[in-house]
Amino acid sequence: MAWSTPQLAELAGTTVKAIRYYHRIGLLEEPARGTNGYKQYQFRHLVRLLRIRRLVDLGVPLSDIATMEESEENTDQALRALDAELAASIQRQQQLRAELALLRRHRVSPDLPAEFASIDIEMSDADRALVMVYSRVLKPSAMAAVRASLANPRTPIEMDFNALPSDAAEEERARVAEHYGTELLQRHRDHPDALNPDQMISGQSTSAKFAIILGLTEVYNPAQLDVLQRIHAILKTNAVISSGHR
Repeated sequence: MAWSTPQLAELAGTTVKAIRYYHRIGLLEEPARGTNGYKQYQFRHLVRLLRIRRLVDLGVPLSDIATMEESEENTDQALRALDAELAASIQRQQQLRAELALLRRHRVSPDLPAEFASIDIEMSDADRALVMVYSRVLKPSAMAAVRASLANPRTPIEMDFNALPSDAAEEERARVAEHYGTELLQRHRDHPDALNPDQMISGQSTSAKFAIILGLTEVYNPAQLDVLQRIHAILKTNAVISSGHR
C-alpha cells in the first residue's frame, strides 16, 4: 500500500506544502516514485511525518528536531528549553489577564499601562498621550514618579503651569520654573533616579529622547516648554549635587 502526497497529508493532518518543506530541509526523506512518476509514500514515511508533527505541536522548532534525534541528552536539553519558554509564556499570559481585569474593573482605556488604570479618570488627553510614550522609553523608577505625580491632586503651581500662556512674561516663567522645580524635588524624594532627567530614559537611545521631546512640543506651548527646560536644569543640577554627597 502506498500513498500519494495529498493522501499522506490528510492522514497526518498536515498540508502538501508542509510535506514538501520537510523534504527540502531534510527532515523527511523523499519516497520512491511509481512508474507514473508520482511519489509513493510508505508506512515508515507516515510514522516519520507523525513524529515531526507531534514535535511541532509541542512547540519544538523544526531546526531543533534533527539535533534532538542525535542523542537523549539533546532531546532532554531541547525539552527543558521548551518548558522554560512555556513557563515564561504562561507567566506573561497570567500577567496580561491581571492587567485586563484591572482595566475592566476601572472601566478605562486599554491604551495605558495597567498601573495607571486607577487614576485614568483624573488624566487629561495630553497626560494620556505622554504616558503612552513614557511607558515605552522611561525606566520603571521614572514611571513610578510620573504615576505618583499624576495621582496627586493638582497643586497651585501645577495649575499655574497649565494655565501659562504662550506669551508669558519672563518674570512669570522664572517664578513658575523655580517653584515648580522645587516642588518636584520634594515630591520625588522617594524616587531619586527620577531627579536626574538624563538617567530617566531606558537605554539612553537618541530615538527615545527624540520621542519625549516631540511629545512635549506637541502638548505644551512655547512658554511652558521654556519652563520645562528650566526645570530640567534644576533637576539635573540637584541630581549632580546629590550624587556628589553620597
